[in-house]
Amino acid sequence: MKNDRYAHLLKNVEKPGRYIGGEYGEVVKDKNSVDLRFCFCFPDIYEIGMSNLGMKILTAILNNTDYCWCERCFAPWADMEEQLRKTKTPLFALESGDPLTEFDIIGFTLQYELSYTNALNMLDLAGIPLYAADRGDDLNAYPLIIAGGPCAYNPEPLAPFFDLFAIGEGEESLPELAELYLECKKQNMKKSDFLRKAARLEGCYVPSLYEVTYLADGRIDKVTPKYDDVPAKVKKRVVQDLDKAYYPTQPTVPYLDVVHDRIMLEVVRGCIRGCRFCQAGMVYRPYREKSPEALDRCAQALFAHTGYSEISLSSLSISDYSELDPLIDRLLKWTDDKKVSLSLPSMRIDAFYEQLMKKVMSVRKSGLTFAPEAGTQRLRDVINKNITEEEILIACRKAFDAGRNELKLYFMNGLPTETDEDIVGIAELAQKIVDLFYSEKRPHRSVEVTVSVSCFVPKPFTPFQWEPQDSLESLERKQALLKNSIRTKKITYKYHDAKTSRLECVFARGDRRLAPALAEAVRQGQRFDSWDEFFDYDKWMKIFEQTGVDPDFYTTRRIGFDETLPWDHIDIGVTKRFLRREAEKAYAGVPTPDCRTQCSGCGVKCLERNIKL
Repeated sequence: MKNDRYAHLLKNVEKPGRYIGGEYGEVVKDKNSVDLRFCFCFPDIYEIGMSNLGMKILTAILNNTDYCWCERCFAPWADMEEQLRKTKTPLFALESGDPLTEFDIIGFTLQYELSYTNALNMLDLAGIPLYAADRGDDLNAYPLIIAGGPCAYNPEPLAPFFDLFAIGEGEESLPELAELYLECKKQNMKKSDFLRKAARLEGCYVPSLYEVTYLADGRIDKVTPKYDDVPAKVKKRVVQDLDKAYYPTQPTVPYLDVVHDRIMLEVVRGCIRGCRFCQAGMVYRPYREKSPEALDRCAQALFAHTGYSEISLSSLSISDYSELDPLIDRLLKWTDDKKVSLSLPSMRIDAFYEQLMKKVMSVRKSGLTFAPEAGTQRLRDVINKNITEEEILIACRKAFDAGRNELKLYFMNGLPTETDEDIVGIAELAQKIVDLFYSEKRPHRSVEVTVSVSCFVPKPFTPFQWEPQDSLESLERKQALLKNSIRTKKITYKYHDAKTSRLECVFARGDRRLAPALAEAVRQGQRFDSWDEFFDYDKWMKIFEQTGVDPDFYTTRRIGFDETLPWDHIDIGVTKRFLRREAEKAYAGVPTPDCRTQCSGCGVKCLERNIKL
């Protein structure tokens, strides 16, 4: 460790490599020669944060400027937090070792609702007041606390804690915000005046500048800006041309094994499919592709810098990339010789074909994952999955014929209109796949089919955002029903804890009235809620009771189409009218074609600039 001031702490932690910095590719600048110090905080452990592509892109963009030094900080594991609190050592950044209070801006990426307590706990460990109102109006008193990421599309549960949320893609908005901050700081401007200016930047949401009023029954009446020059709706930022967008080719290479220990090559943003449960498919619109030429150049540069032996083609649905074959052919011209494997982690079942699999299997075979999502055709039509059982079985047969004998299938339970027949249908579909394997003689003697089932969580900006979540008892009953419906050891059943899904739903559809519960949870020691060893459902229920929160109000309650939603003042481009129309089509069991087949008028077309479908 270059800075040995924390060496005494590392003797008492399980993985010191999480906290020492100094990795190959780390960016170190003279802090006295930069005008702005930014710390990018990831509210989970190092191994997860160092796998996050957005963090790599945004830290590199800021460090690519002369005026800014962007450092990193990750949530400390329990053993390190114990050492920090025991020695009264404030949380620090990896590169310089400086406490977070010495930075101008602290930025969090919010990837998952159950990381909210981690973000607040990191502020507490740094000695920074949780509530924005308690940090005063002096721009120099405390760092500016901002956040972005997918969970920022409903920022309301965290609104009282953060000064500003960056809505949408940050490649352009984050440098703009940093430059405005510098300009205002040089003028000794008050924080409130800076925030008033920042609110006029596209994609910047300043929660303190909006007032929320409620009806007598607890529903939101309206969300209104406090000043005329503050926009009534905050429009998300969109990068129009991915070929021209900055992409880091010299990332920091971690010391430890991380979750995604490979080259992450972003091929596409957005999705043409429109699954009605999927938030990412809506908020990341419009659909945009990178060219094979740009991707190949980027992949070669990343390999030269990192030496990774695997390239993962990153997208929501890689098989929808219109230039997939030319891209694979370009990459194979050099990856085969260098023993670099290619992985396609988001292949649609109806687009699976043997020739492509043979190409990418030339170096190493990896497991195949498909996502039917529902066990019956009726329910797949409801959720707009747009795949048939025949297509599923054809894809599995092709995989078996190509020498694969391990398949993982993703499903959900608790989907709108779901019946017991749909649950049993998951087991029946998995059994048909097992029977298909044994219908012919194959090189492998045995097949392994893993059925992984998560609980449906209605998310903002989806056609199912108004739907109630199944009760905890119903979700657990359906999990037991599926378990009892599986008749062979060839099928492995894994399922997500229904209690964590319920808590996720509370915060996914929550509003500002949840803030006291989050603050109290941090005070009582709640953190790492997405980790089994830390999650405490009963404790959360007591905290909700103590702070006057009714979880059912956010989970099992059906929201009316005419109700003001906590996120209605955020504009993602997709209209509420379109989402409601899709919800109504779901109940009629009517699928919607993908965007390449037919435009369904979601509203996001107004954001497009020469976008190829």
